[in-house]
Amino acid sequence: MRKKLKIVSLFSGCGGLDLGFEKANYGIIWANEFDKGIWETYRHNHPTTFLDTRSITDINEAEIPDCDGIIGGPPCQSWSEGGAKRGLEDKRGRLFYDYIRILKAKQPLFFLAENVSGMLLERHSEALRGIKQAFKDCGYSLSFKMLNACDYGVPQDRKRVFFVGIRNDLNFDFVFPNPLEKRVTLKDAIGNLPTTPLPIPNGIILNREKPVFLNHEYMTGGFSSIYMSRNRVRGWDDVSFTIQAQARQAPIHPQAPKMTLISDNKREFKKGEEHLYRRLSVRECARIQTFPDNFVFLYDNISMGYKMIGNAVPVNLAFVLATSIREQLSSHLK
Repeated sequence: MRKKLKIVSLFSGCGGLDLGFEKANYGIIWANEFDKGIWETYRHNHPTTFLDTRSITDINEAEIPDCDGIIGGPPCQSWSEGGAKRGLEDKRGRLFYDYIRILKAKQPLFFLAENVSGMLLERHSEALRGIKQAFKDCGYSLSFKMLNACDYGVPQDRKRVFFVGIRNDLNFDFVFPNPLEKRVTLKDAIGNLPTTPLPIPNGIILNREKPVFLNHEYMTGGFSSIYMSRNRVRGWDDVSFTIQAQARQAPIHPQAPKMTLISDNKREFKKGEEHLYRRLSVRECARIQTFPDNFVFLYDNISMGYKMIGNAVPVNLAFVLATSIREQLSSHLK
Protein backbone atom coordinates (compact mmCIF):
# COMPACT_ATOMS: atom_id res chain seq x y z
CA MET A 1 0.00 0.00 0.00
CA ARG A 2 1.81 3.08 -1.26
CA LYS A 3 -0.73 5.79 -0.59
CA LYS A 4 -0.29 7.83 2.57
CA LEU A 5 -3.14 6.81 4.86
CA LYS A 6 -4.93 9.71 6.56
CA ILE A 7 -4.94 9.63 10.36
CA VAL A 8 -6.99 11.42 13.02
CA SER A 9 -5.16 11.62 16.36
CA LEU A 10 -7.10 11.93 19.63
CA PHE A 11 -5.56 12.78 23.02
CA SER A 12 -2.42 13.56 21.05
CA GLY A 13 -0.14 14.92 23.78
CA CYS A 14 3.13 16.09 22.25
CA GLY A 15 2.75 13.54 19.46
CA GLY A 16 4.94 10.48 20.12
CA LEU A 17 2.33 8.12 18.70
CA ASP A 18 1.75 10.52 15.80
CA LEU A 19 5.45 10.72 14.99
CA GLY A 20 5.76 6.93 14.89
CA PHE A 21 2.89 6.77 12.40
CA GLU A 22 4.38 9.60 10.33
CA LYS A 23 7.68 7.70 10.12
CA ALA A 24 5.69 4.74 8.77
CA ASN A 25 4.31 6.93 5.95
CA TYR A 26 0.95 7.91 7.38
CA GLY A 27 -0.31 11.50 7.32
CA ILE A 28 -1.70 13.02 10.52
CA ILE A 29 -4.39 15.33 9.13
CA TRP A 30 -6.16 16.35 12.36
CA ALA A 31 -5.25 16.13 16.03
CA ASN A 32 -6.87 17.01 19.34
CA GLU A 33 -5.16 18.01 22.59
CA PHE A 34 -6.81 19.97 25.43
CA ASP A 35 -3.74 20.69 27.62
CA LYS A 36 -2.61 24.18 26.66
CA GLY A 37 0.88 23.55 28.04
CA ILE A 38 1.46 21.12 25.16
CA TRP A 39 0.10 23.11 22.20
CA GLU A 40 3.30 25.00 21.37
CA THR A 41 5.38 21.80 21.36
CA TYR A 42 2.88 19.89 19.23
CA ARG A 43 2.55 22.65 16.64
CA HIS A 44 6.31 23.18 16.44
CA ASN A 45 6.97 19.50 15.71
CA HIS A 46 3.86 18.77 13.60
CA PRO A 47 3.54 21.97 11.52
CA THR A 48 1.33 20.44 8.80
CA THR A 49 -1.26 18.96 11.19
CA PHE A 50 -4.39 20.88 12.19
CA LEU A 51 -4.55 20.91 16.00
CA ASP A 52 -7.99 21.29 17.59
CA THR A 53 -7.52 22.48 21.17
CA ARG A 54 -11.07 22.06 22.48
CA SER A 55 -12.11 19.43 24.99
CA ILE A 56 -13.04 16.30 23.10
CA THR A 57 -16.39 16.34 24.88
CA ASP A 58 -17.23 19.60 23.04
CA ILE A 59 -16.33 18.33 19.57
CA ASN A 60 -19.08 17.04 17.32
CA GLU A 61 -17.91 14.07 15.30
CA ALA A 62 -19.19 15.78 12.14
CA GLU A 63 -16.44 18.41 12.60
CA ILE A 64 -13.71 15.77 12.33
CA PRO A 65 -12.48 14.96 8.81
CA ASP A 66 -12.93 11.55 7.24
CA CYS A 67 -9.86 9.36 7.69
CA ASP A 68 -8.34 5.92 7.20
CA GLY A 69 -7.39 5.43 10.84
CA ILE A 70 -7.93 6.84 14.33
CA ILE A 71 -5.18 6.63 16.95
CA GLY A 72 -4.76 7.92 20.49
CA GLY A 73 -4.32 7.24 24.17
CA PRO A 74 -7.20 8.43 26.38
CA PRO A 75 -5.98 9.80 29.76
CA CYS A 76 -4.55 7.01 31.89
CA GLN A 77 -4.54 8.43 35.44
CA SER A 78 -7.88 6.80 36.25
CA TRP A 79 -6.52 3.34 35.45
CA SER A 80 -2.97 3.68 36.76
CA GLU A 81 -1.65 1.39 39.48
CA GLY A 82 0.16 4.42 40.89
CA GLY A 83 -2.90 6.67 40.64
CA ALA A 84 -6.45 6.73 41.96
CA LYS A 85 -7.44 3.52 40.11
CA ARG A 86 -11.02 4.79 39.81
CA GLY A 87 -11.46 3.75 36.16
CA LEU A 88 -14.84 4.77 34.77
CA GLU A 89 -15.78 6.33 38.11
CA ASP A 90 -13.42 9.18 37.13
CA LYS A 91 -14.55 11.51 34.34
CA ARG A 92 -11.09 11.12 32.77
CA GLY A 93 -11.67 7.37 32.53
CA ARG A 94 -14.96 7.98 30.74
CA LEU A 95 -13.14 9.83 27.95
CA PHE A 96 -12.63 6.38 26.42
CA TYR A 97 -16.26 6.61 25.35
CA ASP A 98 -15.64 9.87 23.49
CA TYR A 99 -12.97 8.01 21.53
CA ILE A 100 -15.55 5.29 20.81
CA ARG A 101 -18.22 7.87 19.89
CA ILE A 102 -15.95 9.37 17.24
CA LEU A 103 -14.82 5.96 15.98
CA LYS A 104 -18.41 4.85 15.49
CA ALA A 105 -19.23 7.98 13.49
CA LYS A 106 -16.12 8.06 11.26
CA GLN A 107 -15.76 4.31 10.55
CA PRO A 108 -12.10 4.32 9.43
CA LEU A 109 -10.30 1.20 8.22
CA PHE A 110 -8.67 0.71 11.62
CA PHE A 111 -8.08 2.22 15.04
CA LEU A 112 -5.39 1.99 17.72
CA ALA A 113 -5.86 2.97 21.37
CA GLU A 114 -3.23 2.77 24.11
CA ASN A 115 -3.44 2.82 27.90
CA VAL A 116 -1.64 1.76 31.07
CA SER A 117 -1.34 -1.84 32.24
CA GLY A 118 -3.39 -0.87 35.32
CA MET A 119 -6.46 -1.44 33.16
CA LEU A 120 -5.82 -5.15 33.71
CA LEU A 121 -6.37 -4.91 37.48
CA GLU A 122 -9.23 -7.07 38.68
CA ARG A 123 -11.15 -4.07 39.96
CA HIS A 124 -11.38 -2.77 36.37
CA SER A 125 -12.33 -6.10 34.77
CA GLU A 126 -16.00 -5.25 34.22
CA ALA A 127 -15.15 -1.80 32.82
CA LEU A 128 -12.54 -3.32 30.51
CA ARG A 129 -15.04 -5.86 29.20
CA GLY A 130 -17.45 -3.01 28.53
CA ILE A 131 -14.86 -1.01 26.60
CA LYS A 132 -13.88 -4.04 24.51
CA GLN A 133 -17.52 -4.74 23.70
CA ALA A 134 -18.13 -1.09 22.80
CA PHE A 135 -15.26 -1.23 20.30
CA LYS A 136 -16.73 -4.39 18.78
CA ASP A 137 -20.20 -2.85 18.64
CA CYS A 138 -18.75 -0.07 16.47
CA GLY A 139 -18.18 -2.69 13.79
CA TYR A 140 -14.58 -3.75 14.42
CA SER A 141 -12.63 -6.95 14.95
CA LEU A 142 -10.68 -6.25 18.14
CA SER A 143 -7.16 -7.40 19.00
CA PHE A 144 -5.94 -6.62 22.53
CA LYS A 145 -2.53 -7.19 24.10
CA MET A 146 -0.11 -5.86 26.70
CA LEU A 147 3.28 -5.01 25.20
CA ASN A 148 6.58 -4.10 26.83
CA ALA A 149 8.27 -1.31 24.87
CA CYS A 150 11.72 -2.81 25.51
CA ASP A 151 10.79 -5.61 23.08
CA TYR A 152 10.34 -3.11 20.24
CA GLY A 153 13.48 -1.00 20.05
CA VAL A 154 12.81 1.16 23.12
CA PRO A 155 15.47 1.21 25.89
CA GLN A 156 12.91 1.07 28.68
CA ASP A 157 10.69 -1.29 30.65
CA ARG A 158 7.26 0.13 29.80
CA LYS A 159 4.21 -2.13 29.84
CA ARG A 160 1.12 -0.74 28.12
CA VAL A 161 -2.07 -2.25 26.73
CA PHE A 162 -3.07 -1.74 23.11
CA PHE A 163 -6.45 -2.06 21.44
CA VAL A 164 -6.23 -2.43 17.65
CA GLY A 165 -9.40 -2.79 15.62
CA ILE A 166 -9.91 -3.68 11.96
CA ARG A 167 -13.26 -2.79 10.38
CA ASN A 168 -15.37 -5.92 10.02
CA ASP A 169 -15.89 -5.68 6.26
CA LEU A 170 -12.12 -6.12 5.74
CA ASN A 171 -12.46 -9.67 7.09
CA PHE A 172 -9.24 -10.11 9.05
CA ASP A 173 -7.93 -9.80 12.59
CA PHE A 174 -4.85 -7.74 13.39
CA VAL A 175 -1.89 -9.81 14.63
CA PHE A 176 0.53 -8.01 16.94
CA PRO A 177 4.16 -8.03 15.74
CA ASN A 178 6.71 -10.31 17.34
CA PRO A 179 9.36 -8.78 19.61
CA LEU A 180 12.55 -7.60 17.93
CA GLU A 181 15.64 -9.73 18.45
CA LYS A 182 17.95 -7.05 19.85
CA ARG A 183 17.26 -4.85 22.84
CA VAL A 184 18.50 -1.27 22.98
CA THR A 185 20.40 -0.35 26.17
CA LEU A 186 20.89 2.88 28.06
CA LYS A 187 24.41 3.06 26.67
CA ASP A 188 23.01 2.82 23.14
CA ALA A 189 20.43 5.50 23.86
CA ILE A 190 22.20 8.16 25.92
CA GLY A 191 25.85 7.09 26.13
CA ASN A 192 27.06 9.81 23.78
CA LEU A 193 25.28 12.71 25.52
CA PRO A 194 27.33 15.04 27.76
CA THR A 195 27.13 13.83 31.37
CA THR A 196 26.81 17.36 32.73
CA PRO A 197 23.41 18.74 31.67
CA LEU A 198 22.15 22.12 32.86
CA PRO A 199 20.69 21.96 36.41
CA ILE A 200 17.33 23.69 36.90
CA PRO A 201 16.66 24.30 40.63
CA ASN A 202 13.21 22.92 41.48
CA GLY A 203 12.25 23.05 37.83
CA ILE A 204 11.71 26.80 37.56
CA ILE A 205 13.36 28.36 34.53
CA LEU A 206 14.37 31.86 35.62
CA ASN A 207 16.36 32.68 32.52
CA ARG A 208 16.81 31.27 29.07
CA GLU A 209 20.35 29.95 29.45
CA LYS A 210 20.66 27.28 26.79
CA PRO A 211 21.88 23.81 27.75
CA VAL A 212 24.87 22.39 25.87
CA PHE A 213 22.46 20.09 24.00
CA LEU A 214 18.82 20.77 23.13
CA ASN A 215 16.58 20.17 26.22
CA HIS A 216 19.56 18.62 28.03
CA GLU A 217 18.63 20.02 31.44
CA TYR A 218 17.39 18.37 34.61
CA MET A 219 15.39 19.28 37.67
CA THR A 220 17.28 19.44 40.94
CA GLY A 221 15.69 19.13 44.38
CA GLY A 222 15.08 16.51 47.00
CA PHE A 223 13.86 12.93 46.69
CA SER A 224 10.80 11.69 48.57
CA SER A 225 10.83 8.78 51.02
CA ILE A 226 8.73 6.83 48.51
CA TYR A 227 11.35 7.45 45.84
CA MET A 228 14.13 6.36 48.20
CA SER A 229 12.28 3.16 49.10
CA ARG A 230 13.45 1.47 45.89
CA ASN A 231 16.59 1.35 43.78
CA ARG A 232 16.20 3.96 41.04
CA VAL A 233 19.43 3.26 39.14
CA ARG A 234 19.80 1.02 36.10
CA GLY A 235 23.24 0.31 34.63
CA TRP A 236 24.54 1.26 31.20
CA ASP A 237 23.93 -2.22 29.80
CA ASP A 238 20.33 -2.34 31.06
CA VAL A 239 17.14 -0.76 29.81
CA SER A 240 15.70 2.13 31.81
CA PHE A 241 12.95 2.04 34.36
CA THR A 242 9.65 3.43 33.02
CA ILE A 243 9.86 7.12 32.14
CA GLN A 244 7.03 8.67 34.12
CA ALA A 245 5.20 11.97 33.73
CA GLN A 246 6.29 13.36 37.12
CA ALA A 247 9.65 15.14 37.08
CA ARG A 248 10.49 14.06 40.62
CA GLN A 249 10.02 10.41 39.65
CA ALA A 250 12.59 10.48 36.84
CA PRO A 251 15.15 7.65 37.17
CA ILE A 252 18.74 8.34 38.21
CA HIS A 253 21.43 8.61 35.53
CA PRO A 254 23.35 5.31 35.06
CA GLN A 255 26.66 6.98 35.99
CA ALA A 256 25.64 6.42 39.63
CA PRO A 257 26.12 3.13 41.53
CA LYS A 258 23.04 1.26 42.67
CA MET A 259 21.48 2.64 45.82
CA THR A 260 22.42 1.04 49.15
CA LEU A 261 19.77 -1.09 50.86
CA ILE A 262 19.15 0.01 54.47
CA SER A 263 15.91 -1.86 55.20
CA ASP A 264 12.93 -3.28 53.32
CA ASN A 265 11.58 0.09 52.19
CA LYS A 266 14.57 2.35 52.65
CA ARG A 267 17.63 2.95 50.51
CA GLU A 268 20.22 5.68 50.35
CA PHE A 269 22.80 6.97 47.91
CA LYS A 270 26.19 5.28 48.22
CA LYS A 271 28.39 7.10 50.72
CA GLY A 272 31.07 9.25 49.15
CA GLU A 273 29.48 9.12 45.68
CA GLU A 274 26.38 11.23 46.27
CA HIS A 275 27.52 13.68 43.58
CA LEU A 276 26.87 11.05 40.90
CA TYR A 277 23.15 10.84 41.65
CA ARG A 278 21.04 13.11 39.50
CA ARG A 279 17.78 12.77 37.65
CA LEU A 280 17.84 12.00 33.96
CA SER A 281 17.60 15.16 31.88
CA VAL A 282 14.63 16.01 29.70
CA ARG A 283 16.63 15.09 26.59
CA GLU A 284 17.80 11.81 28.13
CA CYS A 285 14.18 10.92 28.91
CA ALA A 286 13.24 11.89 25.35
CA ARG A 287 15.91 9.61 23.89
CA ILE A 288 14.75 6.76 26.12
CA GLN A 289 11.25 7.39 24.72
CA THR A 290 12.97 7.30 21.28
CA PHE A 291 12.19 10.87 20.25
CA PRO A 292 14.75 12.17 17.74
CA ASP A 293 17.11 14.93 18.83
CA ASN A 294 15.45 17.44 16.49
CA PHE A 295 12.13 17.06 18.33
CA VAL A 296 11.93 20.27 20.38
CA PHE A 297 10.17 20.39 23.74
CA LEU A 298 9.00 23.90 24.63
CA TYR A 299 8.15 24.80 28.25
CA ASP A 300 8.51 27.48 30.92
CA ASN A 301 8.72 24.98 33.76
CA ILE A 302 10.86 21.91 33.26
CA SER A 303 8.20 19.72 34.88
CA MET A 304 6.10 20.17 31.73
CA GLY A 305 8.95 18.76 29.66
CA TYR A 306 9.06 15.61 31.79
CA LYS A 307 5.24 15.42 31.71
CA MET A 308 4.98 15.58 27.92
CA ILE A 309 7.63 12.92 27.44
CA GLY A 310 6.42 10.60 30.19
CA ASN A 311 2.85 10.59 28.86
CA ALA A 312 3.89 9.86 25.27
CA VAL A 313 3.85 6.56 23.43
CA PRO A 314 7.49 5.72 22.55
CA VAL A 315 8.12 6.66 18.94
CA ASN A 316 9.82 3.39 17.98
CA LEU A 317 7.01 1.28 19.43
CA ALA A 318 4.46 3.40 17.55
CA PHE A 319 6.48 2.95 14.34
CA VAL A 320 6.58 -0.86 14.69
CA LEU A 321 2.82 -1.03 15.28
CA ALA A 322 2.07 1.42 12.47
CA THR A 323 4.24 -0.54 10.06
CA SER A 324 2.56 -3.81 11.03
CA ILE A 325 -0.92 -2.32 10.55
CA ARG A 326 0.06 -0.98 7.12
CA GLU A 327 1.52 -4.33 6.01
CA GLN A 328 -1.52 -6.30 7.16
CA LEU A 329 -3.92 -3.84 5.54
CA SER A 330 -1.92 -4.06 2.31
CA SER A 331 -2.06 -7.84 2.19
CA HIS A 332 -5.85 -7.84 2.63
CA LEU A 333 -6.77 -4.89 0.40
CA LYS A 334 -5.16 -6.13 -2.83
